Amino acid sequence: MKVIVLGSGVIGVTSAYYLARAGHEVTVIDRQPKPALETSFANAGEVSPGYSSPWAGPGVPVKAVKWLLMKHGPLVIRPKLDPVMWIWLLKMLRNCTSARYAVNKSRMIPIAEYSRDCLRALRSETGIHYDERERGTLQLFRYSAQLDHTADDVAVLKQNGVPFEVLDRDGCVAAEPALAAVKDKIAGGLRLPQDETGDCHMFTQALAAEAEKLGVRFMFNVGIEGLNADAMRITGVVTSTGVMQADAYVLALGSWSPRLVRPLGISLPVHPVKGYSITVPITDPDGAPVSTVMDESYKVAITRLGDRIRVGGTAEISGYSDKLYAARRATLDHSLTDLFPRGGDLKKATFWCGLRPMTPDGPPVIGATRYSNLHLNTGHGTLGWTMACGSGRVLADLLSGRKPDIDTSELAISRYDHRFG
Repeated sequence: MKVIVLGSGVIGVTSAYYLARAGHEVTVIDRQPKPALETSFANAGEVSPGYSSPWAGPGVPVKAVKWLLMKHGPLVIRPKLDPVMWIWLLKMLRNCTSARYAVNKSRMIPIAEYSRDCLRALRSETGIHYDERERGTLQLFRYSAQLDHTADDVAVLKQNGVPFEVLDRDGCVAAEPALAAVKDKIAGGLRLPQDETGDCHMFTQALAAEAEKLGVRFMFNVGIEGLNADAMRITGVVTSTGVMQADAYVLALGSWSPRLVRPLGISLPVHPVKGYSITVPITDPDGAPVSTVMDESYKVAITRLGDRIRVGGTAEISGYSDKLYAARRATLDHSLTDLFPRGGDLKKATFWCGLRPMTPDGPPVIGATRYSNLHLNTGHGTLGWTMACGSGRVLADLLSGRKPDIDTSELAISRYDHRFG
């Protein structure tokens, strides 16, 4: 069947690859000149299934007030006269209960774990490289109170069979030797040894090349303006070069997805949450992280990518703005220099931001819509890189009429028909 994939970020490209591998004739459309030039370009580099957690959780509303008042707080809200923003925030607040957190996390970990397995298989099959490392992730706690509050997360990890290690100060240094220089700042950590790291942009471009070998056609520098539909089906995509038609359509436009389907009467609760990163050349390999260190105090991830350090963080709710704010960089600079003072040269750092497509409950939205030939693969938030391969594989199976390897029924848009959507 002929399939059009809208979007060439990591979600769109993985969808296209698995669809082509399943025998479909695939075209990818994107406004950018190359794949992965927006949200997939410079994310934190983590493939972390064990840390696949909803942002909405018990205690988050109280923490949010504290974060907003911190100098280097992880949360920024720039109010807009936009009812969509406030409705989304309200829905998120309604998910901030222990019961909803447990349900939502239980929906996220299986797709993330499956995705990591798919990534490993894909890497073996294609031989692509993207500065990948399989050295685990360390969630670093500066205060003992943070360590004491991990019981809920540990319980979910146990329930889902995810290996983990609760570490004291010396254990953290053993996992990340460069932390020995700042040992007195560490209370302990939670390490997930099966997590991976890698450059998402490098991966996506390499996979796009593999997809082309399978016959995928990429149409770049083409604007996507709308969808034509009758009562039951999508009849075409309106682009800057004309209307294009296919048998099926996959929406993988990240934060821009809701705007495309809203005229069709589909309410997709995905909202942009801006994240920032800096990319720093390594000056002292022994002073840089081995893998990823997540600085829990500032919600910042510090990742080694080849000869670079990627530092990512901040949740800024400011609509579709892509403005870079110096104060957000200051937080990233502070976390890096505080934990890895000898690791990289900040004077040569590059500064970036991207719009993460967040759902109010946390899990992505994958699967069919009320239009029989329109399928969604969006809303992955900070976990697009973590969940990409599994999401693409599941999407291809669903569209091909095959039963996926894991149950993804609770990731469908129909879950928002219920009370807490």
